[in-house]
Formats: sequence, structure tokens, C-alpha cells
Amino acid sequence: MSMRKTIVGYTFQSPSLLDEALTHPSLSGSHNYQRLEFLGDRVLGLSVATLLLEAFPGEAEGKLNRRFTALVRRETLAEMARKLGLSDALKLTPGAETEGTREKEAVQADVTEAVIGAMYLDGGYDVADKFIRKHWSPLLNEGPTAIKDSKTQLQEWCQARSLPLPFYKMVGRTGPDHSPVFTIEAIVDNKGTATAIGPAKRQAEQAAAAELLAVLTGEK
Repeated sequence: MSMRKTIVGYTFQSPSLLDEALTHPSLSGSHNYQRLEFLGDRVLGLSVATLLLEAFPGEAEGKLNRRFTALVRRETLAEMARKLGLSDALKLTPGAETEGTREKEAVQADVTEAVIGAMYLDGGYDVADKFIRKHWSPLLNEGPTAIKDSKTQLQEWCQARSLPLPFYKMVGRTGPDHSPVFTIEAIVDNKGTATAIGPAKRQAEQAAAAELLAVLTGEK
């Protein structure tokens, strides 16, 4: 079977680098994404820091640092992996698949950084930087603290009003093991509940949190 050569619009001169970036440690002892993730983390940091300095020339270091943290945090990288299909392309063992490894945010974030590291080694800094600028630039104007997932937003909304913290309960699971559908209920005691479905518990929890937040804030 030939190796995949192209992903997110970039064609690798050395397909083995992309293959390595998309291989989970469960599948290989040494030929996996961990070393490339280590490199990609540094490349991403440099590119995003430069991008922020260019975009906000008069901003103080403290605010720049908060923006930087939001742009390179695990949740942002995991969302990028899902958006670009990187996590879908990940290769892992059947056992890891059954355990839901593909849906773990830490794994999705690692894959994003590994692909960036692979791009850097294959095409140089300019190639990796171009990719990062294309996909991270739209996030710049969201503010230094705006990149938050729905569960975080719901929790902070409750804390600001001295309400009980939200909790989540799985109320159903359907479908085969390789393609499950989870039903999750988000609950804030004495305030409300909302239910949502998703292909992973984490995604269903996020969807339920977003639904409940919309109800509580009167947006739905």
C-alpha cells in the first residue's frame, strides 16, 4: 500500500514524514508522531508569536502572552485537528480505537503539532509558517480569552452567578463499537438540562453544554 502524500493541501516530498506524523504510538514503537510533535510544538510557537507581534504592534507583553496561550492551548489544537481532518487520518491499533483514543483532545492536539513538524522538515519553515498563518490568523480577532470550549463557557457562566457547577450524564449509547453514538445530558441543578448526541462522549458533552448555555442565556 502506497503512503499518503497529501494532507491539508500540501503534498509531501517525503511521504514517510507524513506517515510518521499520522501514526499513533500504539501502532509503532519508534515510527510514530511523538518526535515530530515535539518539533511541531516549537515551530507553532515561533510562528504564532511572530504573527501576534505583527498583528498587535502596540500591545503589552502580558496581553500578547494571554493571546498566545489561547492560540496554542490543547483545545485549540484539537479543534484544528478535527476541522482539518487530521484526527480522522490518524492510524492506530484496533484496541486504541475501541478505547476512544482518536477522540482524546491530547491525541488530536499532538497530531496537529506532528503534522506541522513534518511540514517543517519536508518543506522548511516557510511551508509550515504559511500553513499556520492560514489557519490561525482567523482566530486572532477573537480576543485573548475568547477561544474557550462550550463546557468551559458553561462552567464560567455558573461560577459568575454562584450556581452549582454543571455535570454530565451519559443517558444512551447506540451503534456498533467502531461507530458509536453517545447521548449526553448536561445538568445545572435547579436551573436546567439539555441533551445532545455525538460520536464521542467528549463531543456530545460539548454539544450538550452549548445547548444548555444557549437555553440559560436566553439565546434559545
